[in-house]
Amino acid sequence: MKIEISLHGVFRIDRFAQQVRDYPDGATVQDVVRDLGLPERLLGIVVVNERHATVDHRLQDGDALMLLPLLGGG
Repeated sequence: MKIEISLHGVFRIDRFAQQVRDYPDGATVQDVVRDLGLPERLLGIVVVNERHATVDHRLQDGDALMLLPLLGGG
């Protein structure tokens, strides 16, 4: 199945901003995070099809996934 992935903030470093990638049926957000080698401790917000989601969300063909890191500052 094809998933449109958008990365934001530090997740774009040495990666991409937006890309369509193939994943097997039944893949979860967690599978994508691991496949991309993103540091899980930095994962802040997960959005699937413009709705908040969790890492155990099962993706469907054609889903749009946005991954945003935790925000820091002071």
